[in-house]
Amino acid sequence: MLKWAVICAIIAIIAGLLGFTGVAGAAAAVAKFLFFAFIVVFLILLIAGLAAGRKVNNTINRPPL
Repeated sequence: MLKWAVICAIIAIIAGLLGFTGVAGAAAAVAKFLFFAFIVVFLILLIAGLAAGRKVNNTINRPPL
């Protein structure tokens, strides 16, 4: 997803340099949306990974019954 945000940002920069303001604005909006969507998904997976890691660590360090 981050790759698509970078691609859209590059398209927006090139279109802006060439004077295609409508295309540049649309590509910049898509890039911005994809970037923030990537950040949200990254944070959700980071929190889930940390929670799962703690649970596994607690299971491994528990004394045998």
